[in-house]
Formats: sequence, C-alpha cells, structure tokens
Amino acid sequence: MEITKFLGFSFLLFAFAATSFPEAVHAKDAAAVLDVFGNEVQAGARYIIVAPSNDNTTTLAVTATGKIICNSDVILSTLNESLPITFSPAIKSNDGVIREGSYLNVNFDAPMCLMWGVTTMWMVELSPTTEGYILTTGGVDRLNRFKITKYEGDNSFYQLSFCPMSEPFCECSCVPVGVNSDKHLAPNVGPLLVMFEPDAY
Repeated sequence: MEITKFLGFSFLLFAFAATSFPEAVHAKDAAAVLDVFGNEVQAGARYIIVAPSNDNTTTLAVTATGKIICNSDVILSTLNESLPITFSPAIKSNDGVIREGSYLNVNFDAPMCLMWGVTTMWMVELSPTTEGYILTTGGVDRLNRFKITKYEGDNSFYQLSFCPMSEPFCECSCVPVGVNSDKHLAPNVGPLLVMFEPDAY
C-alpha cells in the first residue's frame, strides 16, 4: 500500500514538473558545431576560422591587424596569415562541446597577452579609423557574446553572429558578422560564410 502511494505521488510530481517546466523534462542538446573534418568543435581547443573568397577560388582566414595582437582589430586575410582562436561558453557549462545557437566568447589564442594582463576576447566597438562598428580585442566575459549557427543558404557552412547585451534592461537580437570594405569583421554586415579548421600547432 505504501509503495503504491509512493509511486502515485512520484507520478504526480513528474507530471507537475512536465507541465510547469517542460524545458527541464524535454530538454535536448542542440546540434554540435562540426569542424571541416566532421568532428565536434571543442571548447578551449584551437581553431582557424576559414572562409571562401568571393569568387570561391581562394581560402581566406580570420586574423588580426598587427603582429602584436593584444590590441588589434579582427580582419579577414590570407590563410598563411591566420591566427588560432578558441571558443568558450559565455555561461558556465560542463559540456565541452560547442553547440549551435549557444552564447560564446571568442578569443585569439595568445598566452603572451594574458601575461601582460590584456584580454584577446573579441568585442564590438566604434572604429576610430573606419566608418561604423568593427570587431576588435579587449572584450569582457558575458558582455561580448557570439553565436554559431548553420548558414541557411548552404548547410556546409556556418555563420557567426554578434549578440549585443545590455543587462539588466534588455537583451537585443543577434546580428550576423560579415566583412566590411576594409576587410574588418563587423556586425550586421554579411553574413560571412565560415568553417572551422583545427589548428595543427
């Protein structure tokens, strides 16, 4: 009799949770972002962000404007000038896989900058030399969020989006990241079609 009551109570508790918090019961991990070899992109691992040229004859890559990347802008250049980047969840998670649509921080992998106390986290700011906003370094956790999603026009590519945030008042819509006329990565321009290549070094 006691067992029957316990089972009945457990069922009612589960039913209440399912109706009140459906995301908790039916939650399912989003699809993992895959690299060029079809492997899951891992948080903290080094990757090169590659993109096709406009005429699809050359592979381009994301890099920085200067050799001292601790205070540099983010640009698109030739593959041999590429710089490794890392992804990390903007919200703490035990999941080591980068997933489509999740909030991310993006960093150039530059240990020397960390030794100098300078962050290489990507952020958006108004450029003093070019018109409009561009991607640069010097970001802060949680306030400089990005997302990776499948590109709707071609599922073999991904697109990167910037997700502006102004806590606690609002959370704005994400905008695609593209390339402006000066080859700078910039929000609301594009989108730029990208893939992720594991860094060999």
